[in-house]
Amino acid sequence: MSMANAALAGIQRQIMWNRLIAVVEEQAQTMIRTAFSTTVREAGDLSAGIFDLQGRMLAQAVTGTPGHVNSMMESVGHFLAKFPAAGMKPGDHYITNDPWLGTGHLHDLTVVTPAFRNGKIVGLFANTAHVIDVGGLGMGPEGRSVFEEGLYIPIVKCFDQGVPNETFFDFVRVGSRLPVELEGDVYSLCACNDAGAKRLVQMMDEFAMDSIDALAAFIFEASHKATLAEIAKLGTGSYRAQISSDGYEAPVTLKAEMSILPDAIEVDFTGTSGLSQRGINVPAAYCRAYACFGIKVVVAPEIPNNWASLAPFRMKIPEGCILNAPRPYPVSVRHVVGQLLPDLMMGCLHQVVPDRVAAEGSSCLWNPPLRGGSSVSGQATSNKPVLADFEVITFNSGGTGARPTMDGLDGTAFPSGVRTMPVEATENVAPVVFWRKELRPDSGGAGRTRGGFGQIMEIAGKDELEFAVNAIFDRVGNPPKGRDGGLEGAAGAVHLKSGKTLRTKGFQIIPDGERLVLDLPGGGGMGDPLTRDPALVLRDVRDGLVSVENAMLLYGVDREGRRK
Repeated sequence: MSMANAALAGIQRQIMWNRLIAVVEEQAQTMIRTAFSTTVREAGDLSAGIFDLQGRMLAQAVTGTPGHVNSMMESVGHFLAKFPAAGMKPGDHYITNDPWLGTGHLHDLTVVTPAFRNGKIVGLFANTAHVIDVGGLGMGPEGRSVFEEGLYIPIVKCFDQGVPNETFFDFVRVGSRLPVELEGDVYSLCACNDAGAKRLVQMMDEFAMDSIDALAAFIFEASHKATLAEIAKLGTGSYRAQISSDGYEAPVTLKAEMSILPDAIEVDFTGTSGLSQRGINVPAAYCRAYACFGIKVVVAPEIPNNWASLAPFRMKIPEGCILNAPRPYPVSVRHVVGQLLPDLMMGCLHQVVPDRVAAEGSSCLWNPPLRGGSSVSGQATSNKPVLADFEVITFNSGGTGARPTMDGLDGTAFPSGVRTMPVEATENVAPVVFWRKELRPDSGGAGRTRGGFGQIMEIAGKDELEFAVNAIFDRVGNPPKGRDGGLEGAAGAVHLKSGKTLRTKGFQIIPDGERLVLDLPGGGGMGDPLTRDPALVLRDVRDGLVSVENAMLLYGVDREGRRK
């Protein structure tokens, strides 16, 4: 092949690669448009991707969360172990929510679907979505084993050559408080994969491709080579960091030693706290997912996410630690601990490339599961009405950590990347009222660049009737730390409007006439606050986000914007 032809072939492969990313993005958007759960259609708590017949991820949708995408990457191999590709038929769809074969807890459904062209299987599409209810104790930390946490679905066919598995759907319907929504979400996930398969076949027809193997080889080779080149720029060395979580029974410490090698980055979590008796434990795949993400966004952020670009990141997760929970440990809210991992990885990388990392942020989502009706209040009496039965989750976030040259983001989910849900969407499907949802003044950690602000939320049952919250909050006893002299962000708080402090984790009743108040944490600052541009401090004061007192106390800036 001449140099000109080789160059042209390379350009064509790059176009096909970009087209493949467009295919999986349409796959994800199909799910968003058709999903029943607000967690999917409003928050985008999902993932979508295409895999070769060996179960290796070629491309992922831009829409989605690292916890889903990077652990889904491991899931497809488990599906193929039970249902080899050679036995798959057009119209087949396979499903599981096994935390150890999927994305870490029962509330995530993973569906795998074969794609066929001219009667020949050419690839696999997979997706994951967080659904609102799978029965059991519901989304919360109270379970003492995974069997208490909800309906446990092994890898099974939910559609056999286009025909629904009615036995499977019977179990799904009777196992959930929201049977219509759960069944509808399963159909949505299957439709999503069908959309991806259809677009893949159209792409293959357009480019006269009999197989995606050559394209896969190009993607993997280019991604792996580019990732190794970025690792090589760091130089070799070992670095340690640790981070603390509020935990459940006791505080939790995550420790990591990161070794940067010429051709890999290895992380050893020896020294991390042991397993919990409650559902904050993290399956190993979820640990790898967020640890890899925390490394990749710093070391190789421009390289597309796939099997080969993640391969150089290797994890040693000791047995018996909270990041390597075995069956049947409870894992329902594994994100509360797992989403701290990118901050932990940045703690190591800050010692190597300090200009690329952010300060610690609120990290873990503040997504209160709310419940009302007979399961909370019992049977109605003549003088005490109760809310209609409901189960809903609303996704919200505190502030992100400050960046070297920019302030942190306010009320923004990092590392999960999910969208904040509009209060109207939640009020439309459940009898609750959000009386306040606003930025929390003075919550962003002071620094040369400031941490992002948290939020204040005030929630009540309709007509001020009692309801319950299954609290799954963190960063209350351990607020986000700053870097390079930046101050920590404000700690979170959970309380009633009357002032009573609530537990940060666990099922609790919000009595009649009371409101749940959530003070979401702010991100840590970066750099000496006394070096912050006084004009930026004054802007925050005028916007009501930094008090006059803190402007003087923390930044040394008066009402006129003058530094004292």
